[in-house]
Amino acid sequence: MFTGIVRELGRVEALERDAEGARLRIGASLASELSEGDSVAVNGACLTATSVSGETFEADVMHQTLELTTLGELEPGTAVNLELALRADDRLGGHVVQGHVDGTAIVVDVTEDGFARRLRLELPAELLPYVVERGSIAIEGVSLTIANLDDPVAEVSLIPETLERTSLGAVDSGDRLNVECDVLARYVARQQARDHLSPLAIEEEK
Repeated sequence: MFTGIVRELGRVEALERDAEGARLRIGASLASELSEGDSVAVNGACLTATSVSGETFEADVMHQTLELTTLGELEPGTAVNLELALRADDRLGGHVVQGHVDGTAIVVDVTEDGFARRLRLELPAELLPYVVERGSIAIEGVSLTIANLDDPVAEVSLIPETLERTSLGAVDSGDRLNVECDVLARYVARQQARDHLSPLAIEEEK
């Protein structure tokens, strides 16, 4: 589990793809805190460190992750948002982020707003039931608040700290970004759907 507070901007050193999936190698100082088997979020996707050496780690990326995220498009030198898994004694500074990317959104507009910057993102139709104005959303692994919602476009505001410390500072119109909806919204939507089912349908679902 993660919080959406990016720990470090790492750099892609290599992405090797074959018929089995992909292997990603990233350079970052936080690699020294990783052991083989540890979880790490890369642009919002939870991966497992398969190899660690100095300030470099590797992780395997399976087909489903390649299909749902933008990780397969990474190139050497690309900056990526990194976050270590949450420990029991850590502060929950953002919101509960699982590292299970739901899909991708397209940036349709970027505008300056004083010291902040606003991004307008077109979300896939299947994710709209899980987003609400003033609710939480993770974009590229960054915990953000939805400032405005005009289906299918959600707007978020980025403060200078976020612009400087994450990859979102370099985002432009047309970019495709990883999105994870608030897991609590998913549970609520699931329960509401079940509330409308007949007892027979619920039994059949079991």
